Amino acid sequence: MTRIRYFLFFSLFFFSLTSAFPQLIIDEQQVEDLSEEVNLTTPYHTTLTFFFNLEKDHFKPGIAAKTLDIRGVEGDPEDLAIKLKQVLEGKGVIIRTSEIPNDPVYVDSTAGGEPRFYFDAAKVPSIYLEKKGKQWKFSAFSVSRVERLHDETYPFGTDKLLNILPKIGTDEYLGLQTWQLAGLFLLILLTFLAHLVFTFLVDRGLIYLLKRLGYGYIGENYLLPIAKITSFYLIVVLLSLFIRVLQLPAEIWSWVIIVFNTLKPFLITVIFYKIVDVVAAYFQHLATKTESTLDDQLVPLIRKTLKALVILVGTLFILKDGLNFDIIPFLTGLSIGGVAIALAAQDTIKNFFGSVMIFIDKPFQVGDWVTSGDIDGTVEEVGFRSTRIRTFRNSVMYVPNGKIADSVVDNHGLRKYRRFFTTLTITYDTPPELIEKFVEGLREIVISHPDTRKDLYHVYFNNLSSYSQDIMFYIFFELPTWGEELRARHEILVQTVKLANSLGVRFAFPTQTLHMETFPEKKGLIPEYPEAKAYEAKLNKFLKEELGRKAD
Repeated sequence: MTRIRYFLFFSLFFFSLTSAFPQLIIDEQQVEDLSEEVNLTTPYHTTLTFFFNLEKDHFKPGIAAKTLDIRGVEGDPEDLAIKLKQVLEGKGVIIRTSEIPNDPVYVDSTAGGEPRFYFDAAKVPSIYLEKKGKQWKFSAFSVSRVERLHDETYPFGTDKLLNILPKIGTDEYLGLQTWQLAGLFLLILLTFLAHLVFTFLVDRGLIYLLKRLGYGYIGENYLLPIAKITSFYLIVVLLSLFIRVLQLPAEIWSWVIIVFNTLKPFLITVIFYKIVDVVAAYFQHLATKTESTLDDQLVPLIRKTLKALVILVGTLFILKDGLNFDIIPFLTGLSIGGVAIALAAQDTIKNFFGSVMIFIDKPFQVGDWVTSGDIDGTVEEVGFRSTRIRTFRNSVMYVPNGKIADSVVDNHGLRKYRRFFTTLTITYDTPPELIEKFVEGLREIVISHPDTRKDLYHVYFNNLSSYSQDIMFYIFFELPTWGEELRARHEILVQTVKLANSLGVRFAFPTQTLHMETFPEKKGLIPEYPEAKAYEAKLNKFLKEELGRKAD
């Protein structure tokens, strides 16, 4: 059914071209001006003489050739005249004699005031009339370019069909000659066959090959859409080459050219739009191999930016090539307007460049805990305008990237080691021997824990405060997240409390103690500590039971 729909579409498209229009728009009154065999006094008369004598009803190529300035040009003048007319028809140039100047001393103000007349400077800038003496003729430069322009207009030997197809017949039906109708049906058939061939090559050949190579998913989801659009583009290119041979009426052909010139950049834009998905998929694959999560945020932004750029450039080419729109004034106005927009959107532009600097410098990545002024939380997403940060209150902060780029950012997520510092306060009645064994046990706890840094830690009895003897406990954890750090702290502190209980170490806190003489019938409040050898035995017992090792 899909192929039938395509067949019907192209059939209706070609049949829509069968409304006949004369190539040369001539009023009946103007025919009377041709009473003189050759009249080259004005651009109007030269044009009328050239085209009128190449019409099928008044075919006199010898008279038409007299309108050519053949000085210094090799070739048959009659053949050059016929090819020149075919070039103008193939380029879709519409000749309206009512718009051609009828002034013997006409000058073109856009050509430096020289006596020249351009038919269509946009399509055929090298074809123009020039006054030599008292006669207006196609310039020698224009005539010298005929052969080259003819080869460009009818490439790959299609110009030979111009002499073969008319032999089929010249009877008119539906406003077209028999050979033109036959050519239309032939083009429809070739278009249908080309679609079948491209579909077979893409759907069967390409996908089969990619599946054999192990890239079936990439082929079906990324390459297949590109290949289908490319096949349509190739069909349009082939049609634009062969349909020129049919020598359709100029006004119809001019619209056909607009359609083809619009379709080409449009399909190319769609192809590149699809290619962006392939490029983005490749970058996404590379991003998964890196540890940085910022790359994962960068890929969607690159995809959106490239697609917007493709659409912008494609639109400009469609306007320029398809609709013959002069984009230079548009770009000039856009640049002037861009200055005004830039002045009005300074903050937006600042945030955009701030995001660029974030992606280049990578001060943080998604999942990092950052602090900057009032900002304190975990990075969730980095956009082109702002960065989304989840605070520890579970709220979301949207911070402009310009502000982040200008601020000092403390990235806790880039820490290789997480510091843990505390002071262990023990009572003043703790003997020095017990302090030594307690500090020794703390060091063994640090060494035995799997997540602590073994080459840098400090555990010392380092201060005598007003109510306690202080032990500095300064260590580092080699852990990536805060949650794992809390778990390691918990384990270390639990082992510390167990060690203190095993040795009989009492932790101090701010208190006031009133000491009294010991009464005979009661014991004093000061605890009695055993000898130093007893501490050694208790420490060895703790290390063996809790840490699974023996003290040196």
